[in-house]
Amino acid sequence: MTSVVPPTTAALPLWRRLLPHLLAVVFLLGVAVLYFSPIVFKGQTLSQHDIVQFNGGAQEAAAYRQATGQEALWTNSMFSGMPTYLIGTRFPGDLSVYLSSIFTLGLPAVVANLFVALLCGYLLFVALGMRSIVALTGALALGLTSYNLVILAAGHNSKSYALAYAPLVLAGLLVAFRRQRWLGAALFALGLTMNVRANHLQITYYLLLLVLIFGIVEFVFALREKRLADFLQRSAILGVAALLAVGVSFGRLYTTASYGKYSIRGKSELTTPPPAAPGQPAAKQEAGSGLDRDYAFGWSYGVGETITLLIPNYYGGASSGKLDENSATGKALAGLGVPPVQLRDYLQNIPTYWGDQPITSGPVYVGAVVCLLFVLGLFVADRRTRTWLLVGTILSILLAWGKNFATFNDLMFDYFPGYNKFRSVSMALVIAQLAMPLLAVLALARVLRARPVATVLPGAHPKLPTAAVVSSETADLNRKLLLATGITAGIILLAFIVGLGADFASPIDSNLQQQGFPLDALRQDRASLMRADVFRSLFFVLATAAVLWFYLRRKLTVTVAAGLVAALTLVDLWAVDKRYLGESNFQEKTVAQEFVPSAADQQIFNDPTLHFRVLNVDNPFNEANTSYFHKSIGGYHGAKLRRYQDLIERQISQNNPRIMSMLNARYFIGRDQKTGAPVAQQNPGALGNAWFVSTIQPVQNPDQEMAALSTFDPVTTAIVDVSKFPQAKTSYNAAGSTIRLTHYSPDALSYEANAAQDGFVVFSEIYYADGWNAYLDGKLVPHVRANYVLRAMPVPAGRHKIDFKFEPKEYQIGNTVSLVSSIALFAVLIGAVVYAVRRRPAPDAPAADDDLLPA
Repeated sequence: MTSVVPPTTAALPLWRRLLPHLLAVVFLLGVAVLYFSPIVFKGQTLSQHDIVQFNGGAQEAAAYRQATGQEALWTNSMFSGMPTYLIGTRFPGDLSVYLSSIFTLGLPAVVANLFVALLCGYLLFVALGMRSIVALTGALALGLTSYNLVILAAGHNSKSYALAYAPLVLAGLLVAFRRQRWLGAALFALGLTMNVRANHLQITYYLLLLVLIFGIVEFVFALREKRLADFLQRSAILGVAALLAVGVSFGRLYTTASYGKYSIRGKSELTTPPPAAPGQPAAKQEAGSGLDRDYAFGWSYGVGETITLLIPNYYGGASSGKLDENSATGKALAGLGVPPVQLRDYLQNIPTYWGDQPITSGPVYVGAVVCLLFVLGLFVADRRTRTWLLVGTILSILLAWGKNFATFNDLMFDYFPGYNKFRSVSMALVIAQLAMPLLAVLALARVLRARPVATVLPGAHPKLPTAAVVSSETADLNRKLLLATGITAGIILLAFIVGLGADFASPIDSNLQQQGFPLDALRQDRASLMRADVFRSLFFVLATAAVLWFYLRRKLTVTVAAGLVAALTLVDLWAVDKRYLGESNFQEKTVAQEFVPSAADQQIFNDPTLHFRVLNVDNPFNEANTSYFHKSIGGYHGAKLRRYQDLIERQISQNNPRIMSMLNARYFIGRDQKTGAPVAQQNPGALGNAWFVSTIQPVQNPDQEMAALSTFDPVTTAIVDVSKFPQAKTSYNAAGSTIRLTHYSPDALSYEANAAQDGFVVFSEIYYADGWNAYLDGKLVPHVRANYVLRAMPVPAGRHKIDFKFEPKEYQIGNTVSLVSSIALFAVLIGAVVYAVRRRPAPDAPAADDDLLPA
């Protein structure tokens, strides 16, 4: 028997080889544009809460950049002052911004996010040598995973970009180890550069966990197969590529690392726990660096909730879901007399979710099609690849369970390097959403590469049709396909049976019951959502299995079969994504228009004082509207200064007026009790920008320093931890001494002091040792920390000019390293492109995925 060999593409001209890929990229661009058509075609914008908050917090730095052309490395618009490293600092030495422009094509932000995710997914599978239609399936599977769209709806754009570039990192990893090491290294450097540039270290951390697992698996197999030297060589090359990628973002990473020591990711200096909130158990003060364990594990995926990878609405979807008027809840509310117009609005935000998380914007759904192919991949992929991706998926799920699998996750939190720096452990499922589609598409490629051999049987008449003989390989794939289908469908049916005994109750139900909400009807709707998605997922599993079964029986061509699987993947994921990021998420107003000054803001604008702070008493530490217009006591950011967080928990939240005075809170914004409109009330106790004190109250440790804040008089007394800042004098005569602020910019302040005698000044500015320098009459002088968070310094008698300048060495050093690394990266990429264009594959070269799958 002689098999039919397809013609090689090695001899085709370059444009012919590129044409299918160009068409694929255009298709993926069309998918991204069509998904966000309200933005592209109607001029609307996506209502993203976190982006709105980010813009509020970054406003002072952005305005300073626009006015001066320079970077403000400090801002007073949030939490009384903090570095801008994690708010929006730009590093001119980081030239990867030009690469970002190439990837995003100048598209609107969220459109670009989705397009980059689709494009990098496509590049991953093309790099593995797959045909365009199969690579398109992989791109859709990776790019349209529900979590990608859920986080865009919330405004987590940096997280989305970090995820979008992750497939490019995996492409470089696999090409370097399974194909051409130098091209793989260049691709790895490019992908990791863009991933790190996205500036979401938690996503990068999870990605590197997947890379680490790959390395361990490869190392074990290299030992067994006696190719350790080759493994070490390729690892070393990728190590250099990783250093280059890190070097490009070194400025951002270096400043972030330096800030991390002082932020809530760093070590707490207090040993006593903060006071408990009303009705809550006493908190525990954990020693060591990193986040509080309860805070880190606050968002833990439920063990049973893992089924949402396969059945999206098994636990009701998002915390706030949409029901129609014919739902059980709709009928029950109508029966209670809710008017039709009000009913329609009310049904847009129903608490359909009944899982373990405090709140969620939607489940992590990788797709029923992907789940089937993933299970199939466990049978047909080569041992190295399936081991790596299966272990990565399992680890991802275990980490996401967090407090629900404390035996394992407490060990990770306590001992695994860097793990205790991150919160929302449910985010670990991003490992699974990378690993599962990768193995799934490798399985699809493996099946589509197998064909029954067309032969002419001995003795057959030459005019008779060629007989199709099913090879043993095809028969084996048929068997494995049926087994994978049975397992996946069986899991769905088992989930359905388990769901029959569920109570569909949520912790929020007790509050709803007190409000007279029809709980029985709501639970019926939760059950209906579960049942509908069970049968929905079952349909996509069986439909995909049918396509591959007909293909293996020569009823479909490769192109048709691959196209049908791609279509099923697109329809499956698109429909689920639209539940969580759909038409209701778009609006006519731009993000900037959401910051409209209230009458209270206008009142504060009329105050000519050079620099003061404002406290919005309405949810002060979870809003950035105040930060947009004023220097705020509060703000919205996940990485406050640790000492300021201590101050919030132990003093500000206890409404200590002394703290408001020393922070120069000149205005409080509250609500009018009659109208509910914002109103501004001036604080007569605000102490201004700086003042002379007569007494230094020495303490020996941070606990004493914090305790002293509860009873001291900030007008006359400064509390100083003398174990860190020894003081020769503790008593001064402040009579007749004055000081006033003469110049303000975010990272430079000037004061004019007139000291009647040697004195001690407290400045209403946040102390931050890593960058703030004090100058007395142009000469650098030391300054100390007082009152737990403020700056202070002795001032000799006489008239003096005092300057504070924020001059962190990390920014200058980091920016220089970034520039040098950027130039080196561009040289590597240009060399790789030239090599790839000139290099033609050998006519008899096997497909690249032969290295990933059994022949």
